[in-house]
Amino acid sequence: MTTVGFLVNPIAGMGGAVALAGTDGQSAEALRRGAVPRAADRAVQALSALPGQDVEWCTCAAPMGEDVLAAAGIDHYTVLYRPAVPTGAADTKAACRAFLAAGVDLVVFCGGDRTARDVFDAVGREVPILGIPAGVKMYSAVFAVNPAAAADLIHRAGEVPCRDSEVMDVDEEAYRSGRLTARLYGYACVPYIAERTQGGKQVFEQQDEERAKNDIAAFIAEIMIPDALYIIGAGSTTARIMERLGLLPTLLGVDAVRNGEVVARNADERTLLTLLDEHPRAKIVVSPIGAQGFVLGRGNQQISPAVIRKAGLQNLIVVATPGKLAATPLLYVDSGDVALDREVGDSLQVVSGYRIAQRKRIVHPE
Repeated sequence: MTTVGFLVNPIAGMGGAVALAGTDGQSAEALRRGAVPRAADRAVQALSALPGQDVEWCTCAAPMGEDVLAAAGIDHYTVLYRPAVPTGAADTKAACRAFLAAGVDLVVFCGGDRTARDVFDAVGREVPILGIPAGVKMYSAVFAVNPAAAADLIHRAGEVPCRDSEVMDVDEEAYRSGRLTARLYGYACVPYIAERTQGGKQVFEQQDEERAKNDIAAFIAEIMIPDALYIIGAGSTTARIMERLGLLPTLLGVDAVRNGEVVARNADERTLLTLLDEHPRAKIVVSPIGAQGFVLGRGNQQISPAVIRKAGLQNLIVVATPGKLAATPLLYVDSGDVALDREVGDSLQVVSGYRIAQRKRIVHPE
């Protein structure tokens, strides 16, 4: 039987849908903007999928773990740590130290990159760690690709190999101002199964990549429909589309464009839904995260399941350069709505140049 130390960062991911690009130090502002906590739901989704009772659980009191275990129907656990209210990084680290003292075999946490860093600070490489993805960005390679994959990895812990995986330290203040500043924080030991454990993000800046971005931008600008609303997701490839239109992009946010003019900059979910009420004919343009392959659910939570359903899944346009696609063999969707993720299907056509597209396989770990 595997002994698992389990904790939840209750505020993780709240900043995504309300266009805060992260939640570190911003939980009060996220709530003011109408954000809804999502980490607990993501954790319940993962733990509810575990087959049988083959895990001995150690956890934290109330919202940092105990509530999730109860909601997932798990009634045999030991509470080893009682956090302060509200919880913070110090609680994550203290809980992990308590898990280590209890001799756990694996530390499972639900959160984002900052939570991963705090867990790593306390655990290091003494035991494997695994993240249930609930943050905004999640550039670290310590997360399962979705809650169902996390359940499989937990169930098979001790049987599957571990690998050294990057823990990334992302500067959220810089991120909010449109600059991606990340450094390697360390290498954690993480259970690894292909198509279950996500990779680290890669950035592509070669000369040929820049030419490909220009070609993609020229093609998308050419096929834009008059009076239609275009929701432009985050990334350097989608930013080039905005620049082709003579518009200033929000590199790490979501913009909305109609008839060559910006109608919303760095829009949140609520703004996008309002715009879709006013302009029901719409397209959504996104680019997968390099190497990780996530089309939805990483860094673009403003484009929520409600937004996608309102615009129509058939109006989703995915763009990526050939270099990015070559380093990204598989695509994933983790929108938070399992039914919607399934509706995306088993493959997507990705625009990779001027009137050029590639069809890429989508993996649904369930």
